[in-house]
Amino acid sequence: MASQNLFEKFDHSGRLLLPDAEVPFGEIPWTAHPAFEGVSLKPLVCSEQTGGQFSFHLVRVAPNREIGLHVHAGQVETHEVVSGSGICINNGTELRYAPGVISILPVNQPHRVTAGPDGLCLFAKFIPALE
Repeated sequence: MASQNLFEKFDHSGRLLLPDAEVPFGEIPWTAHPAFEGVSLKPLVCSEQTGGQFSFHLVRVAPNREIGLHVHAGQVETHEVVSGSGICINNGTELRYAPGVISILPVNQPHRVTAGPDGLCLFAKFIPALE
């Protein structure tokens, strides 16, 4: 699957290029989400690198698992779906997730994401940065 290959490229051989540094994504470890079983996170761009302005994360949601209902107080979040499928409930509205979809979750908007049978891989971006 081409979209899965793209996600794997970012995961293993992607890199952040800065004027004074290069950060290989393959050297950044995945961590289990602290609240949602079956969800893994890889912080690609951290708050420390952007002065708290924004952060970028790769997110893997295992098949049929869920990022439960939650709110990010004071932050806009975006999802860019890279592979897999799922459903996002954004402020009570059901959004179907598939590769190529971008979703914007406004400040203080309750939302949850459920992966389909093949799982779900996305970029999550936070403005200001997720601490």
